[in-house]
Amino acid sequence: MEKVLMKGNEALAEAAIRAGCKCFFGYPITPQTELSEYLSKQMPKRGGVFLQAESEVAAINMVLGAAATGTRVMTSSSSPGVSLKSEGISYIAGSDVPAVIINVQRGGPGLGGIQPSQADYWQATKGLGHGDFHLIVLAPSSVQEVVDLVSRAFDLGDQYRVPVMLLSDGLLGQMMEPVSFPEITAKEVDKSDWAANGTKMARKHHIVNSLYIEANDLEDIVKERYARYAVIEAEESDAEAYQTEDADIVVVAYGATSRVVKSAVNKARAEGIKVGMLRPITLWPFPKKQLCAACENAKAVLTVEMSMGQMVDDVKLALECKKPVSFFGRTGGVIPTPAEVYAEIVKLNGGAK
Repeated sequence: MEKVLMKGNEALAEAAIRAGCKCFFGYPITPQTELSEYLSKQMPKRGGVFLQAESEVAAINMVLGAAATGTRVMTSSSSPGVSLKSEGISYIAGSDVPAVIINVQRGGPGLGGIQPSQADYWQATKGLGHGDFHLIVLAPSSVQEVVDLVSRAFDLGDQYRVPVMLLSDGLLGQMMEPVSFPEITAKEVDKSDWAANGTKMARKHHIVNSLYIEANDLEDIVKERYARYAVIEAEESDAEAYQTEDADIVVVAYGATSRVVKSAVNKARAEGIKVGMLRPITLWPFPKKQLCAACENAKAVLTVEMSMGQMVDDVKLALECKKPVSFFGRTGGVIPTPAEVYAEIVKLNGGAK
């Protein structure tokens, strides 16, 4: 399959079009702006709609409107912009409509900086809006995986009627790598029982809504939604295990950070240290079973992140605190180096071999 050299943001945009995205609503913010620029040129030429909204708040509510018709729709932003979208994302989840949200993370809090970060983990997996709900959260680690996971995000959203977030970062968004675009066939999902796309006088009206005046009605719909979440947790959690079969030390890392970790693991392995890596691909649902299997023989676990340790508690909970879990990270837009991670591995090993 032919490969082309593309920047991560642009490859993501092209993959979204090929996955059947028909509407994009967004607002410029670094470091995701190339994504919007690419779509602004390509969507009108290829049967889609691109609209730069007057704000992030406006954009996410446009997403809700388009999603309510059953149309494949996407928005993208970077960390502060996603915060502004949080109310609308809660409305989308409460309306049980699928949509894809891209977060090309940057340093924070506040305006922070424009360098890569993973400090939106809590926001994405725990608190992206008010109320009882989840998003499916996917975390690519390469430009090729960005392409592959965009199609999966749309399919999962349609299958479960939930919003899906692809959690990228400024490193993946700005780097250029060879990438191929496989032939994408969108999974056919029947939306005829809920989509508000015109009755044509052939059916009753469909009302897409997140407001329930009666408390019991709201409780019933939330419980039904959580039954779907249980299926997602059972069926959709995903991770990559790398050299964990005999590992005494398992390093847990996701996204761009896992690339750094893999280099450190390879160096440590070459020097006789039994170390492996578990890379969550789904951050929600968190890959608990895969982590437990990878750490079965491990004496120590290390999480490495571009944050102050937002994933650490999920690792501890997944392991039921049966293994010692330590943390190494850089924040503010600083990327950990392989040498730094290697030094942490050697420390946990009690020294070099």
